[in-house]
Amino acid sequence: MVVKFFVTTVLIALLSFICGLFLPWWSIALAAFLVSLLIPQRPLLAFFAGFLGLFLLWGVMALLIDLANQSILSSRVASLLPLGGSPVALILVTAFVGALVGGGGSLTAAFLKK
Repeated sequence: MVVKFFVTTVLIALLSFICGLFLPWWSIALAAFLVSLLIPQRPLLAFFAGFLGLFLLWGVMALLIDLANQSILSSRVASLLPLGGSPVALILVTAFVGALVGGGGSLTAAFLKK
């Protein structure tokens, strides 16, 4: 059960990264959907696998981009949003948005399998 969850999470993150290189940003939902369709789990576990896979992927990618430009861009964007100019808050919001999309795609596949 734990191994299946871990494998699903890693595959969702990997396939989402590959899809993100060639397709629009929303293709992460398709990647999460496909992986959860091929590796069936209960709906709650499927949601958390998609959520965690995309939260980690988008969080790490946003952090790497932020570190590459010394937080200049993220602090300016964070000052436009109600985040108090915090680059860390912007990274967390970015990761959370990606996680919701991935979790939704996985949850859809789990309900479709039922």
